[in-house]
Amino acid sequence: MSCPYYIGLWFVPANLWNGCTDFDRTFTDRSPKSNIPLRVLSRAVVIFSLLIIVYFTSNDGAFKIFAKQNEVISGKGQIVECSSAYLREIDKFEGCFPKQCKRFVTDKVITDKEVDELLMIAKKGLKYGGSSGGASILDLHSGALSMGQHFINFYKRSEGKNVFTEKDFTTYKVVKNKIKYSIGHYFGVNPEKIYLTHPTFFSEITSKEAVTVHDEYWHPHVDKETYKSFHYTTLLYLTDYNIDFKGGRFVFIDEKYNRTIEPRKGRVSMFTSGKENLHYVEKVTSGTRYAVTISFTCDKQYAIGDPDKRKFNNDL
Repeated sequence: MSCPYYIGLWFVPANLWNGCTDFDRTFTDRSPKSNIPLRVLSRAVVIFSLLIIVYFTSNDGAFKIFAKQNEVISGKGQIVECSSAYLREIDKFEGCFPKQCKRFVTDKVITDKEVDELLMIAKKGLKYGGSSGGASILDLHSGALSMGQHFINFYKRSEGKNVFTEKDFTTYKVVKNKIKYSIGHYFGVNPEKIYLTHPTFFSEITSKEAVTVHDEYWHPHVDKETYKSFHYTTLLYLTDYNIDFKGGRFVFIDEKYNRTIEPRKGRVSMFTSGKENLHYVEKVTSGTRYAVTISFTCDKQYAIGDPDKRKFNNDL
């Protein structure tokens, strides 16, 4: 059984990328120290959880727009205080310690041509699958593809053999390297000391109602708490907010007010993956939102190689 994990945008089954943590708990009908029925306690927990989500997601007055869709941003950053746990861990990796924890947005790294090619790659693969609940992924590294209420390995299917070209994989690699060196520049780290890690994937989100927990991408979460390998998270948007889709803004949760990033075609958002960057994605209310999540680690043991057409053809 796969475990649903939050990652960047929504739930992803962790066993597609190795490893699964069991969060199940066993309860008795009553607490050993109380006569309160379990159903009452359960309802209280649910109500409290809903109040937290409503607090973070429904108060428009508590939002500040960090990056608007209609502005072209050369580079815009916000420094945040690093979480102590993040600093303790990253201190072990020479050349990977950021000068400052932050979130950073730029519209000047990826070209329009590269974005168009990536969007074509996403659509080519995702047309062979698609989640029942409207939140779908395609991972060129593992072959993971949403299909109904489950996930399949696209590369193990006959139709997966000739869908992607060598040019597709080359474009993907070039974009990944541009983002990797951007992290090095903007965070003051050695780009040769950060490594691509899993999961790294294309996303397609529509307004369809969630069917399984894998479709629930809108919950507040911290990337580092979901995948211990993560140190730097990046998102590349392939479509435009309020043009190709509505809703779907990226939201950082801060103490006084939340800061939103409005997706813009070709926009790259990058941030340190610790508790300092708690975030969520608003529900998409219409249209289709496409993006690529590309994650990096400082720990070489979690590094993954670039996808390659010949490799996957040999695996079939």
